[in-house]
Amino acid sequence: MQNLETIGRELQRSGKAEEIRRLAASEDGQKLGRILDGKAVEQAATRGDAEALRSMLEQVLHTEEGKRLAKNIQKLMQG
Repeated sequence: MQNLETIGRELQRSGKAEEIRRLAASEDGQKLGRILDGKAVEQAATRGDAEALRSMLEQVLHTEEGKRLAKNIQKLMQG
């Protein structure tokens, strides 16, 4: 969990946190939110279950919305 907190602080420090929130609130982000079970994601992250998180990520990246969102996040993080 500490790694996620560190990432969160770095996103805040860099000013990218708000842009990540905007992407999450986008139409693509909302569609993906309906696909994923938020409780399952939270539990896997809390337990440090990398395999479960990887499986969920693969599920997301197999959708057009997931591909677009990932591309937008990648651009954001490079800029």
